[in-house]
Amino acid sequence: MEQANEAEKNRALGILLVAASAIVFGLSGVLTKSITADALTVTCWRGFVGFLLIGAYVRWRPGQTGKRPDLRLGWRGWLLAVEGAAASIAFIAAFKFTYVANVAVIYATAPFVTALLAWILVREPFRLPTMAAALLSLCGVAVMVHSGLGTGNLFGDGLALLMTIGSSLYMIMVRGFRDTPVVWAGAVSSLLLFLFGRFVTDPLAISRQDIVLLAVFGTSFAVASVLWTEGSRLIPAPEAALLGAAEIPAAALFAWLFLSEIPPYASLTGGAVVLAAVLAHGWHDWSSAQRLAQLSTAKAVK
Repeated sequence: MEQANEAEKNRALGILLVAASAIVFGLSGVLTKSITADALTVTCWRGFVGFLLIGAYVRWRPGQTGKRPDLRLGWRGWLLAVEGAAASIAFIAAFKFTYVANVAVIYATAPFVTALLAWILVREPFRLPTMAAALLSLCGVAVMVHSGLGTGNLFGDGLALLMTIGSSLYMIMVRGFRDTPVVWAGAVSSLLLFLFGRFVTDPLAISRQDIVLLAVFGTSFAVASVLWTEGSRLIPAPEAALLGAAEIPAAALFAWLFLSEIPPYASLTGGAVVLAAVLAHGWHDWSSAQRLAQLSTAKAVK
């Protein structure tokens, strides 16, 4: 009985942490657009603050479990760090050239892009429900991108798509490199962003207001990453993916509240289609996981 209560408490905590991480991640677009500095400067400082805070977390957490942190990356860890840094640059730059909602919606297709790339690269089975959701989300993105033809938004949408592909490759590598310290690789990735930005731009040429916003941005990135890491340990992956979809409406809502940014009707329509596909797919996976858990419990009782 006590174990069941403990499991329920852990699940509730996991749900809270993952949902909170999605909402905090939703602030990325607002913070990027509120900072007047260029994308590389934003990337540089977000990387610096993120490295300090995530690195501190990596050092602190083993103290709670009694294990020493393994900080050896190896070639796999360095590959993760470099690839993650490249995706982050495209992510930040995308917000500068298109609507916040567009970036959030395009990034929401990452699970389907990941499934497709995993099928192409490592022949991982591409499930029928995933294929159906991917096709539906592709239609939504097509509606949204088509509205950007002839405008400056198309370049930003392209960067968001590039970032999504990069993030999908990152997820595939994380699954393949199981012995790699992923969180530490993320911290090193942030440091690489700082070093790259330091050599190609002048990170000190920023206003006082930008200093505050950059500190907030780096902190929010680190907090969201830690919340997601801790929360996803406590709940099944399908449930975490379903809760992660909260980032889409959160990003659009924050953009409307803080920037008075209202995307065109086509973006809203395409976003609704993608969100429906993500939620339907997440609900299907979560329901399947629940049924399997119930069957396992019933067999154990017998």
